[in-house]
Amino acid sequence: MTGLKRVSVVALALLMVVTSVFAQGTKEEATAGKQVELTVLNYIDMSEPNSANEIAMVWDKFAAENPDIKLVREDLFNEPFHQKTEAYVASGQVPDVLYMWPSGRSTSLHTTKSVKDLMPFLEKDGMVDDYNPAALAPQFAGFVGELPNGLTTTHMLYVNAKVLKENGLSIPKSYAEMKAMVGPLKAKGIDLIAMDNMDAWVMQSCLFSMVVGRFGGVDWYEKLAAGSIKFTDPWFISSLALIDDMYKSGMLNRNSLSSPYGSSRGSFAAGKAAFYIDGDWSTASFQTDITTGKALISPASQQSDFELMVIPNLPGEVISNSNSGVVGTGWGMSANIPAGSAKEEAAWRLIKYLQGEYVQTYRLTTGASFPSNLNVDVEKVVKEKNLEPFIAKRAAYYAAYTTITPVIDGVLHSDVYNVINTGLQEIGLGSKAPAQVASEVQKAWDTWKKNQ
Repeated sequence: MTGLKRVSVVALALLMVVTSVFAQGTKEEATAGKQVELTVLNYIDMSEPNSANEIAMVWDKFAAENPDIKLVREDLFNEPFHQKTEAYVASGQVPDVLYMWPSGRSTSLHTTKSVKDLMPFLEKDGMVDDYNPAALAPQFAGFVGELPNGLTTTHMLYVNAKVLKENGLSIPKSYAEMKAMVGPLKAKGIDLIAMDNMDAWVMQSCLFSMVVGRFGGVDWYEKLAAGSIKFTDPWFISSLALIDDMYKSGMLNRNSLSSPYGSSRGSFAAGKAAFYIDGDWSTASFQTDITTGKALISPASQQSDFELMVIPNLPGEVISNSNSGVVGTGWGMSANIPAGSAKEEAAWRLIKYLQGEYVQTYRLTTGASFPSNLNVDVEKVVKEKNLEPFIAKRAAYYAAYTTITPVIDGVLHSDVYNVINTGLQEIGLGSKAPAQVASEVQKAWDTWKKNQ
């Protein structure tokens, strides 16, 4: 064999080795590339009952069933969650899948179109009829930016009927009857209403939005947008004046303004207040934690000692027994994900799972939410799984209060509702009068409209 041939054979051998190594590397890279990574921003309070169990029942289950998807999940709650969301929006780096609101605190996600319209995904998969039609109505920016868990009523009045009975009182039929209870209960060292108002959104969402609906009617926002009513008109000033009266009369303690959200649930459950105000979602906080077997309110006590209702008959209201409500929270998909990509398919698979029959049934059993997915048979689940009384009472509460009015931060821009939130706290502190706050809100509204 000549030297030239010998070199050629060696070169060929080397080429085959290199080719083999390259092919092997390519194969390994391809195998590794089959797992799509999704960043997820999750909203969860790990101090709440069943939170740890939800990680196992929801997230770990998805990971086990979808090994081709790697989830990089970030768990946050309350203000840290919202602050991080705004930082992501500002940077243009929104997580692939994220928990969000139909408006309110997620306004920027909608208006900047940082998330995709999910209706085409639902239509493509033939899933539109699987959801409550109201849950799929266009959201703040005119499209379905998030697939909702359900419909949320933001005002719920918990009644400790046992405390009332022990003090010779009964469930009130009017605001006046509630107000008359302040003295007798205070003499026993019992607060009338427990509420946590340090976080500015709480008063606005969980009480004031309902009050505004009672004085302004179901169509108050449509009238406001059309210019036929103003915030400086009696309907809004009367709404603010009622909150002022609740603080001045002692129905609400001013020290509630230093109480972080959720912190008074334990004292209410222990009988230190006759009533507690929160949103409908809070029923889950009182129920049994599957992990520990403990509950703030035992199932037996839920059945015999507590009721769920709304504040009855406000003086001067134009509608009675109404509540404030909005499309619930849910999951959105980052607009940065390329259309038709493997990442888009993975993100949609996760959202479908999170709002599918399994997860929504699980969340029903813990009281976290009432399903928007019509494939969940609520009555059957409640009966077969022998769910805690608060779940059945929550269903009865929805049936009892069917007149729903807008939630303020569900229809107004943050430039306006933040002024309302601050004004409500100033009324609580006694530093501003209702008419003064109304004037400031009207000014914010006029400025916002002028800039549109």
